[in-house]
Amino acid sequence: MNPFDQKPEKIFDTIQNWKSLYDYSYNKNTADPYTKTRVILMNGTEYEANWFSHQFARNCDNNDIKRELALSRYIEKQQQKKIATLRPINETILETTISYEQLAIDLTAVLAKRETDINVKSALDFALLEDFDHLYRYSDLLELEHGIHAEKLVGKYTEIMPGRPTISHHRHPYDNIKNHINAKTASTVTRLNVSIITAAEQQTMNYYMNIAGFYESDIGRKIYQEIGLVEEEHVTQYESLMDPNMSWFEHLLCHEYTECYLYYSCFKDETDEKIKKIWEQFFIQEVSHLHKAVELLKIYEKKDWQEVIPNGEFPPLLKLGSNIEYIRDILKNTADNTSDKEGYTKVGDISKSSDFFKFQEKINSNENEVPSHEFINSYINQKGEDYRYETKLSPLHELQDKTKDNYKLGRK
Repeated sequence: MNPFDQKPEKIFDTIQNWKSLYDYSYNKNTADPYTKTRVILMNGTEYEANWFSHQFARNCDNNDIKRELALSRYIEKQQQKKIATLRPINETILETTISYEQLAIDLTAVLAKRETDINVKSALDFALLEDFDHLYRYSDLLELEHGIHAEKLVGKYTEIMPGRPTISHHRHPYDNIKNHINAKTASTVTRLNVSIITAAEQQTMNYYMNIAGFYESDIGRKIYQEIGLVEEEHVTQYESLMDPNMSWFEHLLCHEYTECYLYYSCFKDETDEKIKKIWEQFFIQEVSHLHKAVELLKIYEKKDWQEVIPNGEFPPLLKLGSNIEYIRDILKNTADNTSDKEGYTKVGDISKSSDFFKFQEKINSNENEVPSHEFINSYINQKGEDYRYETKLSPLHELQDKTKDNYKLGRK
């Protein structure tokens, strides 16, 4: 599939009426877990598209360009609104959160497994273990407060057990900045991976940033607050991988190409027939936006799209699925890693005077007050052991004990 070869519809003709915008929600009890994660992924993709377009407009002094951006942006905002209401009313904040973390885990693993740029792959593998740990802590909260086992929500496709402990995720902001890719030499897969994971993690960050104050318990609010700050770190890491030397019009073209790729991937992979038709509809709309981006690039920068995306043919499509063995391997070999400026290293190999340890001392001065760990200790005190879904024991001896929460791994 090459979206540049598709005949585009007129953008104005794709505007939806109110009935079309609000007509279906999946059944939270019967929907496939990856249907739920695709909904979250595309919601985040449209958030990214919307805010990129707004930033472009705020840095542009040409009203003709602003009008073109505004028209496409309105259609994409309609897409986002329709996707957001695919989530049913009776799905709780915390149930939705489980799907957010399952997406973060399995999407990151899928992208990492196909990534050939070692810098990008290292970033994916590093954050993967942190999202893996977040799923475990939210799942215990779900079990304690609602009596629901998250293994049912994730369809047993994703294990639920400790990863790199959340206390170890808190790093000096300086250590989250990485070397960016070169868009002119990077593969299409690498460029897609960086764009996709940045949008997905940004969506998680935004969700936690907004939802923390609405949660119904103090410990839940504290956990969302803490993990939301980790998601800030993840977005900082991933966005730093983007090539800042591209022009606004080049970025616009790449955004639209990424959206075409994702909607087509979702369309091919979707099992819910009603949602499948939505992905197809939105792919057709994004083809129109892509061709408009081609037109703007040609008019204002005198460039052909092939100068930005040499081969428009889609690489292998994105397919979400279980990654249990891959995650276990990364957990076994890199759980005690931390981030050190542009690189990653074993925590035991960095200086005691490093920014990492300075930041840890500042924010985690009393490790017993760190919300994610304070909660797990409380859970264990009440239940005798934590809640997990494991296919077998953790590959790390340090994380096998269900009666103790580890504070040291990746930190001391």
